[in-house]
Amino acid sequence: MEAYLSNHQNSANIFEAPPVLIVANTESGRARARSTVALGGHRVGGAVDLENAGQRIRDQVSALALWVELDAGGPAADRLLDQIAEDVREERYRAVIAIPAVLVDAVAQHAFDSNIEMIVDANDSERATALAVAIANRGASHAVMEASADKNAARLRQLSDEVSRIATTLARLSTGPAANARRDGVEGRGDAPEVAIETVRAVIRARRLRSRYFREDMFADPAWDMLLDLLQAEIAKLRVPVSSLCIAAAVPATTGLRWLKTMVQEGIFVRQADPHDGRRVFVELAPETSQALRRYFADVGKVVVI
Repeated sequence: MEAYLSNHQNSANIFEAPPVLIVANTESGRARARSTVALGGHRVGGAVDLENAGQRIRDQVSALALWVELDAGGPAADRLLDQIAEDVREERYRAVIAIPAVLVDAVAQHAFDSNIEMIVDANDSERATALAVAIANRGASHAVMEASADKNAARLRQLSDEVSRIATTLARLSTGPAANARRDGVEGRGDAPEVAIETVRAVIRARRLRSRYFREDMFADPAWDMLLDLLQAEIAKLRVPVSSLCIAAAVPATTGLRWLKTMVQEGIFVRQADPHDGRRVFVELAPETSQALRRYFADVGKVVVI
């Protein structure tokens, strides 16, 4: 057994911080993960494949974080992700899951409700940031992490504050006697006014056109872009998977996922499992959010909304 003993149990390690445990399903994935851990100034407590990861994680007494590098999905990945999500909810450890964009929907169904950091096609900086956030949230106080952890904690607080502001605004707009009505299996819009899908599509097109003339990151507003995309889908009676909504956010996929998870946690969006494919999760507007958006469009009338 390769389990790392805690400082209390192993006096030889009394001055060493716990390691980072790596799980990967390819050799190249293990190499990428080792590089990320080394970049953060930490040591690797072990690198195992998916088939042996479940027991290895259970045997691990102490770890700074769990880093999972997935290059492909499958039953073994599904089982492992369910175990990790449960462990993270129970605060056994913090975890980062690094994936390519093609696995966003497959992984989101397992990791959406927990404090797992998901990163998508991430560069070295984004990977180091994700590890720093995971370790900072665990309560690590190592000097090598302090500057990075403080900076990323500030970013996450800013995101949380912004989402809370959006939620408060939507709550003010969504008053009405039929706020909790349902329609067609999707939580309904109550007595909110109808909005023409052409109106919403015109706004989305106008927002995207800005990138022809200016850098797109000058206008990054993932919350509003996702709200518009989900309203458009609701009017058209279409389902929106997690991966599509991340694209609609017009920011890097990792950033879009972080916003999306926070919006779900705040009750602005709701997620629904695909009844025909358990590997996919759909996202919809919460009923109050739908009503607020429709009232907003009714109030602004013919004014151009961008």
